[in-house]
Amino acid sequence: MIIRREDGYEIDTAQDRLDVGLVHHWLSTDAFWALGRSRETVEQSIRASLNFGLYDASGAQVAYARVVTDLATFAWLCDVYVAPTHRGTGLGTWLAAGVRDHLAPYKLQRVLLSTLDAHEVYKKVGFVPFPDPHKLMIMDPSR
Repeated sequence: MIIRREDGYEIDTAQDRLDVGLVHHWLSTDAFWALGRSRETVEQSIRASLNFGLYDASGAQVAYARVVTDLATFAWLCDVYVAPTHRGTGLGTWLAAGVRDHLAPYKLQRVLLSTLDAHEVYKKVGFVPFPDPHKLMIMDPSR
């Protein structure tokens, strides 16, 4: 799937188009939730996910997002990253909308994400606070 904007930016789900080295660099050095993530882990996560690369008019990758999903009932939007030089231009919102629109035909019962500071970006494309956060649990990785 490719979505294009008039200004030349495009979103593409083709895994072989991703600049895996760049994605690894972004996540492991600049994304607070993934600092220190190994290249091997990034590669495995890409292989096992639905990926969204966002590219400028020259074809250079400028953003990334991935979705962990069964394409039947559930999806988790994660690892959303926009290169610092492209922030503030609406690309994050456009990328989130592209993910939403790509998932829409599957009529998933639940699409979740976790964000520390981008609530307004995701609100623009339909995300709302979890209605019953007290129901959420997380497995303790040390167990």
